[in-house]
Amino acid sequence: MPTERPVYIVDGSRTPFLKARGRPGPFHATELALGAARPLLLRQPFPPDAFDQVIVGCVMPGPDEANIARIIGLRLGCGIRTPAWTVQRNCASGLQAIDSAWHDIAAGRSELVLAGGVEAMSHAPLLWKEPMVAWLAEWNRARGLPQRLRALGRLRLKHLAPVIGLLRGLRDPVVGLSMGQTAEEIAWRFGIDRAAMDRYALQSHQRLTRAQQAGLLDEIEPLYDTRGRVYEADDGVRPDNTLEQLARLRPVFDGRYGNVTAGNSSQITDGAAFLILASEAAVERHGLPVLGRLAASAWAGVDPAEMGLGPVHAVAALLRATGLTLDDIDYWELNEAFAAQVLACLAAWRDADYCRRELGWDGALGEVPMARLNVDGGAISLGHPVGASGARIVLHLLKVLRREGARRGIATLCIGGGQGGALLVENPEEAAS
Repeated sequence: MPTERPVYIVDGSRTPFLKARGRPGPFHATELALGAARPLLLRQPFPPDAFDQVIVGCVMPGPDEANIARIIGLRLGCGIRTPAWTVQRNCASGLQAIDSAWHDIAAGRSELVLAGGVEAMSHAPLLWKEPMVAWLAEWNRARGLPQRLRALGRLRLKHLAPVIGLLRGLRDPVVGLSMGQTAEEIAWRFGIDRAAMDRYALQSHQRLTRAQQAGLLDEIEPLYDTRGRVYEADDGVRPDNTLEQLARLRPVFDGRYGNVTAGNSSQITDGAAFLILASEAAVERHGLPVLGRLAASAWAGVDPAEMGLGPVHAVAALLRATGLTLDDIDYWELNEAFAAQVLACLAAWRDADYCRRELGWDGALGEVPMARLNVDGGAISLGHPVGASGARIVLHLLKVLRREGARRGIATLCIGGGQGGALLVENPEEAAS
């Protein structure tokens, strides 16, 4: 996929991903974003107002965070003349921010862009149903005590039942299925059983535990709350998890026939991740290090009822455009929305019939080795703050390529609503050798 100018990622950082625990977490989305981006900017040789743009993925900004990218840019000191805009592509919002920044730099419209994503899922709003909204409007119009008393007489207890915004956001309104139900659909299609899901989930926790113990997550910047408490690591990991514990969990989305549980699904989480993208001229001007080069991207649409297969189609489109094969990719970050979804994508790439009928290939795309996939864990163990995950997996993939002396990697996600996104990155040190 040719571009006008090469575009590089020079640095990045993220917050710890903090699991939602039934109440609003210690940080709002803007605070998470600042916690990730401030240390990143402080170590750069250029001032914050050198950025040409700030682009942020976010699905559920708070009521005081309209166009959250602008708020973040101003609070980081990027200056009033630095435009900022927010993108929303569900689970791939952070990836979309990077893709948008990349193409603006490649086209010569920008030289330096701060891009990433943020989500405070624990702060998702509670909403009123329409009858309550109508009653509040009536109350607001009431004048004098008699009208107020009549309005109070029409208030019913059922009006007070809230709409949980997070649950509605995780449900597809077109096909009427929750994201978990779509995972059940593709698990059934590819014959993925409960045991396979739980084994994959356990592996995610084990890999993240090893990465934490080995200090392999140096992209994380600690957070400090107003009470002086420090948050230094992803806190959803369960180092002592076992298959027996996972097997005891009940299915969440299909109580009778289902296999998708809280234990083999991604966690509801708060977090932020940011990267700095630069043109070759900006790299030379500021003497910037180069962490990676953006090489190609692809987006695809799929049946919303099988939204978890989005990466299958996006990766196929990316490979077709670049002439690469699965064997040419050294490492993978495939966002772990559900264990069933990851395993279904791997099965689809191996399935010659699926690849012929659905992707238009002559046969199977091939095998993605488990040893090269999500090597330090994923969203099942560390969480999936939907606006941030796309940025997180790109950043960590680049770290893995550099650490392992590998050349190419693909970061890919399924997207609620029936889409997939994929980004090909290269380690310039290895690409030049």
